[in-house]
Amino acid sequence: MIIPPKLTQGATVAIISTARKITKKELRPALDLLSEWGLNVVLGKTIGAACDQFAGDDSLRTEDLQQMLDNPQIKAVWFARGGYGTVRIIDSIDFSAFKKTPKWLIGYSDITVLHSHIHNLGIETLHAQMPLEIEKRSAESASSIQEVLFGKEYTIKFSSESVSGNRNGTAKGQLIGGNLSILYSLCGSNSSLPTDGKILFLEDLDEYLYHIDRMLQNLKRNGMLKGLAGLIVGGMSDMSDNTIPFGKTTKEIIMETVSAYDYPVCFDFPAGHVKDNRALIMGRTVLFSVDNNKVQLKF
Repeated sequence: MIIPPKLTQGATVAIISTARKITKKELRPALDLLSEWGLNVVLGKTIGAACDQFAGDDSLRTEDLQQMLDNPQIKAVWFARGGYGTVRIIDSIDFSAFKKTPKWLIGYSDITVLHSHIHNLGIETLHAQMPLEIEKRSAESASSIQEVLFGKEYTIKFSSESVSGNRNGTAKGQLIGGNLSILYSLCGSNSSLPTDGKILFLEDLDEYLYHIDRMLQNLKRNGMLKGLAGLIVGGMSDMSDNTIPFGKTTKEIIMETVSAYDYPVCFDFPAGHVKDNRALIMGRTVLFSVDNNKVQLKF
């Protein structure tokens, strides 16, 4: 995998939105943060734009992303927020210039579309907190982005003593994944992920339990779970149930789905739609270990 160049003081970061609309006022804490890091900022045309729920129409969002990918002065693109919309423009983007001079693309949730598509181009991306509400996330949510962008050594380690449902083991492989709903929607497209021998990260928000099961069954039927080296489950936040209960928790659904496989699995990993949303380097070959005391992911 190609690693985008690390940032240095004075580098320029672009903030755009390929999904929902957002105002410059909502970006103020993130702008202040980038200034503290010694970085310059360029705001795209999509910031402040609106077309229904989107940050401008498909044409504008396509143009904004394309210009930032093609501009050699832009050293990273930080997506302002998620929601929905990136999949509507992905097939209109020309990645030719980006492949010649890669740069860090940063975001999560709906940005899983880009993480997946660009993984197939052989370039690393950064699954991490977006500018919107970064001030409400943990200090590590922001500092982990800074560590990766500036090329520092990076490991995530936390206690697993209070986490139930884990399956112990060790694994090595490329880290892939993101939002389960997005990965499910990409199946069958040229943005779908090859998963054999890789470590899959999953997270999601505000889904019905039966839909979690349906999406996982689809990934399983597509052969995306059988050949994994490991499975990391982050925030599965604000799940809902029907009047007639599904009968299983999210953890139980996941473990039942992968019960025939013997790779390590961990839950409650600090990433996703949670307060502690640590940066994950997608495409990087990582060392993943789970035991009774701790979970560690070394990049």
